[in-house]
Amino acid sequence: QVQLVESGGGLVQAGGSLRLSCAASGRTSSYYYMGWFRQYPGKEREFVAAIRGSSSSTSYADFVKGRFTISRDSAKNTVGLQMNSLKPEDTAVYYCASGGGYGALPVNALRYDVWGQGTQVTVSS
Repeated sequence: QVQLVESGGGLVQAGGSLRLSCAASGRTSSYYYMGWFRQYPGKEREFVAAIRGSSSSTSYADFVKGRFTISRDSAKNTVGLQMNSLKPEDTAVYYCASGGGYGALPVNALRYDVWGQGTQVTVSS
């Protein structure tokens, strides 16, 4: 089973940037995918972005298009999330997740089987 560990969270002023990283270990299926979700206290986790493990296919939530970029680094076995033009409403715990299957990249958290521990992102105004 895949194990995931997030890093890179922290405190940044509005308009600034952060880069999150998700380190993956363990075995995956031939059609696995990786996603980023975020969660406010007392709220359900919401989809941010996803990427196929063996292709360049990506998917983004509307509220981050043009600001966030998801990427893969095969040599380091990591998935990154570059976050630019950060807003106070981006403040949340960000989670890396993994799932398996082919077709459209899912936005439903229930389609992801393995989750990291989360990393806090705080954007001040």
